[in-house]
Amino acid sequence: MGGGSAAHPAASEKAGGAAGLLEVEKSLARARAAIRRSAAAILNSSSPPFPPLGNSLVFQGGGGSGEFVPSGEVYRNPAAFYRSYLEMERRFKVYVYEEGEPPLAHAGPCKGLYTTEGRFINAMEDLRRAAASATAGGGRGLFLTEDPSRAHAFFMPFSVAMMVRFAYREGSYDLLPLRRLVAGYVRSVAARQPFWNRSAGTPPLPQTWVSSPLTLTRYLALQGPHVSRADPRLFFNSIRVLCNANTSEGFDPGRDVSLPEINLRTGELPVELLLPPPVGGDRPILAFFAGAGDHGPIRPALLRHWRGREEGGMSVHEQLPGGATAYYGMMRRSRFCLCPSGYEVASPRVAEAVYAGCVPVLISEGYVAPFGDVLRWEAFSLAVAPPEIPRLRGILTAVPEAEYRRLQANVGKVKRHFLFNSPPKRFDVFHMILHSVWLRRLNIRLTWPNPTTHE
Repeated sequence: MGGGSAAHPAASEKAGGAAGLLEVEKSLARARAAIRRSAAAILNSSSPPFPPLGNSLVFQGGGGSGEFVPSGEVYRNPAAFYRSYLEMERRFKVYVYEEGEPPLAHAGPCKGLYTTEGRFINAMEDLRRAAASATAGGGRGLFLTEDPSRAHAFFMPFSVAMMVRFAYREGSYDLLPLRRLVAGYVRSVAARQPFWNRSAGTPPLPQTWVSSPLTLTRYLALQGPHVSRADPRLFFNSIRVLCNANTSEGFDPGRDVSLPEINLRTGELPVELLLPPPVGGDRPILAFFAGAGDHGPIRPALLRHWRGREEGGMSVHEQLPGGATAYYGMMRRSRFCLCPSGYEVASPRVAEAVYAGCVPVLISEGYVAPFGDVLRWEAFSLAVAPPEIPRLRGILTAVPEAEYRRLQANVGKVKRHFLFNSPPKRFDVFHMILHSVWLRRLNIRLTWPNPTTHE
């Protein structure tokens, strides 16, 4: 009998994996080169590449008149950021695992303190459905792919917030049920997905021929970062996206992503924060804080030193009468909004301050602020070390008026990056989170079958 010989399935899978990885890495190399050229063009030129128009620019090169283009001192390198963002839109592909069912996977809370996790998961699910429809129609979906060989990252869409709700007994400090859920999810993916490394012996990469997985985990009463340790493959080979971006608890800024903590009590931006700014920019309160005092080590010190001391414009409260309306109203009337860490380093007050046009004052230790690869936080916020709390009023009053005006104006310039939109809009918080992941994927090179290397 004549005819060609068939390749062994394992050999075919290996060959296909190597070829797919090669193409993925080539696309990333082209993206890196384009970003470097944009950054170099700024360094070697005395004029910006596009004509300035306020905080944004009119891009004359394919995006249409009036398209937002980052510029100004709030960005570390606006040209490099913009080029990187465009390369992300052009190239970045994420494969979403189908394993798991709601409410523990493929869904999350879209209001309350855990808004960010739920909104991100649900936006990814919407994109997954759109990608499937586009593929069926012969088109291409934005960011997501149904073809794992084209993926730069793999997304495990489980919700730590929902796991805690259904599997964690409050006050028990027993993380074992959560770790079992995550470990079971990893085993399910490894068993069902042919492109997952099933080799025994040495610790494998979760996806040997595509990339480490993108895992969205959420710090929740100390659970989030620890849950990611349920499986060594998940912890050592994943890009973790965490609200508790605390370097003292293992957060690695070069690998992990800091997730902004956003508390939308009703699921929508509070109407009080949609109102026009105070007439004439009048903000009679120097600094404002309201919140529970028994929440971590920093807040008690803040309340002990400044609660009830209204002189000099300080307004620090453990309980503020009037509820959310009064709370947001005070933010809009304050020059500085105090954002101390609680049990976790992140605080929803940071995003609330940005919404209110109030300069955030970060009082924390070991906190890596969101989007710090792109944003210059020192251009629109202040950072105060906890030991300096007794000097807080002096620190704030020492800020020159011109400097305060500059900081406050810059708060408005970064607001778009902290807003949720439905559906998501370019440069909003969803896309900024995705861009943070994209940057870390750019800094990781995978080879077949060798370990991961970094730029």
